[in-house]
Amino acid sequence: MELLDRYLQAVKKFLPLRRQDDIIAELRANMEAQLEDKESELTRPMTIGEQEDWLRKIGPPMMVAARYQTQQYLIGPSIFPVYWYVLRMAMLWALIIYSVVIAVIIPITTSNGSSVVEALLRIPSVLMTVAAWVTVVFAALEFVAARYPEKCPPIAGLSGNWSPSSLPPLEKESDGKRKGRSYPQAVAEIVFGFLFLGWLLLIPRHPFVIMGPGVYFWRSSPFQLADMWITFFWWIVALNVVQLIWRCTDLLRGTWQQSARLQQIAYKVIPLIPLIQLITVRDHVYVALKHPALDQLRHGNSVDTINKSVHMGLLVVTAIIAIQLAFECGQLAWDWYQKHDASH
Repeated sequence: MELLDRYLQAVKKFLPLRRQDDIIAELRANMEAQLEDKESELTRPMTIGEQEDWLRKIGPPMMVAARYQTQQYLIGPSIFPVYWYVLRMAMLWALIIYSVVIAVIIPITTSNGSSVVEALLRIPSVLMTVAAWVTVVFAALEFVAARYPEKCPPIAGLSGNWSPSSLPPLEKESDGKRKGRSYPQAVAEIVFGFLFLGWLLLIPRHPFVIMGPGVYFWRSSPFQLADMWITFFWWIVALNVVQLIWRCTDLLRGTWQQSARLQQIAYKVIPLIPLIQLITVRDHVYVALKHPALDQLRHGNSVDTINKSVHMGLLVVTAIIAIQLAFECGQLAWDWYQKHDASH
């Protein structure tokens, strides 16, 4: 029954991660038994409309999943799944926005290195503030919904007039791995990979392909790139060559549907090497003056500001890649744990 599968899929998204499979298996057995009883009474299979009426009586997926959440006292089980989802998204975006802001504002407004440390130490306070405001809003919503239900508008997905036909379609299973790529997509990735590699190799002799008309301004400016950018450039070229070789090998071996988890981790580890080299460069000099003796007084402050901004931007990019790498490693460890647990 496709509609039942879609319903259980929607319920699963709001269940505790460690208990998802067990709870869904229990729900499926109970609901299939109910379905068989109803069809036995009717002496015929249920129509789509009858199936929707039956699921509508059981309740929205969020409400069903809420019964398996731990007891909540401030936020009731009826809206806790929505609260938990909004809280995670709000904290994630707060962290991203705050990181971008400090990366742009601090190098421009201050030359004190301790300001960066102070800004980083304020991150827990920022996240706690966001969490507090989200909690206050949902606590107020819970209070109003409990005492004045006629004045509280229904929440999409939780109200009684939801429709089972609005459930998302079934997602394709791939043995716990990510959604597989199609053959045309795999070929397109290789084609565009070669085009991108060719574009990269044009940059040293033809910087116009990356800077456009700005290259003329750069050539006439008193600034120049430091030598370590050449090493960084060839690291990027090497990374793209490795990716192309890996993808071509996968295509020839017929394993293009899925990227191996270790392969995805390697794609995160390799860029960290040149980024760490840039971050740890002596005095954080990324842009220098072409004629220091002549232009130091006039453009010295501008060079310092540019170097501090570039350094902060590199720190943010490195942190993002490191977080992604930690997530991939966590997924690998979780997959191993599930397989090990299933074998016992």
